[in-house]
Amino acid sequence: MKKNIRIALLAGAAALAAMTGGCAQMGYYLQAAQGQYALLAQARPIDDWLADPATGDTLKTKLSQVRAIRRFAAEELGLPNNGSYKNYADLQRPYVVWNVVAAPRLSLEPTQWCFPIAGCVNYRGYYHKEDAQAFARQLRNEGLDVQVAGVPAYSTLGWFDDPVLSTFIKYPEGELARLVFHELAHQVAYAKGDSQFNESFAVAVEEVGVERWMAKFGDDKMRRAYTEYEGRKQDFLDLLLKHREELKANYASDASDEEKLRRKAEIFQALQDDYQILKRKWGGYAGYDRWFAEPLSNAHLAAVATYHDFVPGFRALLQQEGSLPAFYAAVKRMAREDKSERDQQLALLGEPAHLAQDGMTRRNP
Repeated sequence: MKKNIRIALLAGAAALAAMTGGCAQMGYYLQAAQGQYALLAQARPIDDWLADPATGDTLKTKLSQVRAIRRFAAEELGLPNNGSYKNYADLQRPYVVWNVVAAPRLSLEPTQWCFPIAGCVNYRGYYHKEDAQAFARQLRNEGLDVQVAGVPAYSTLGWFDDPVLSTFIKYPEGELARLVFHELAHQVAYAKGDSQFNESFAVAVEEVGVERWMAKFGDDKMRRAYTEYEGRKQDFLDLLLKHREELKANYASDASDEEKLRRKAEIFQALQDDYQILKRKWGGYAGYDRWFAEPLSNAHLAAVATYHDFVPGFRALLQQEGSLPAFYAAVKRMAREDKSERDQQLALLGEPAHLAQDGMTRRNP
């Protein structure tokens, strides 16, 4: 009953927003409502899947892992103990949504779109890849840099019971835990219209959560696999940050737009070349090839700051507060403050970490 009421509310909100936003908005909100409804309609309790003789042994093993991760999230990390990640849906597609990110040709500042519930965010999500690509073509025709990226999971911020999805169920155990912790963190604290705050907070929670999960349940094989995964992720992030800084310096220079565009092309080519060197260092690991599926643009690098710039500040805040409950309370208070105030607080908190980190792995507070 609760789910049906919320679906009806979502459909009503989508219709109202569409009526006030014109035909283009109507189509967007309609696909969002239909996509969310279809997602929930396909979900069945994990216990039902485990009891079903038709469920394969591999899937049963992964669903059992999720059940343990979900319990750990509530009991050890203080994350919401609700209906999220207690159901499973087989979507029969590689991603749950495709996000469209855009930025000007000579800026790394992402374009924002505003919605009734989530506020303003740096992307628009589509349940069908073709719809995302059509919107991307429209934005490119307007002169913007655009990226279309598949997304394996998202949070409805507690409005619905988010299910476990086939789009990420095959992840290694450490990565599976990371994703569940990240998405549940969005239900703890959320600053409307501030993607950088929200995503950096969720990344900080996922990092701490996986550290504690590994300490309690990890064996040598699992720890080694996750350490390798984290090492590659940090290498890739360092690569992106290096070239993002070069682009920022280019766009802030006194050069002509023509010269800036020429230099921009050189920087992106260097990024491509450096990535090939990185792959050889990884022994040919190609897990980030999909990031290069489209021609590189500012849109690819615009979101890097969204997910990572404030993570050192949140980690420092957790260490300062001394416990996860106190940390969550502090973040909730911060989420109610003016954006400029919380940005300044997180930047100041994270500054010592940036200075001390110097390539070293962050320690568990």
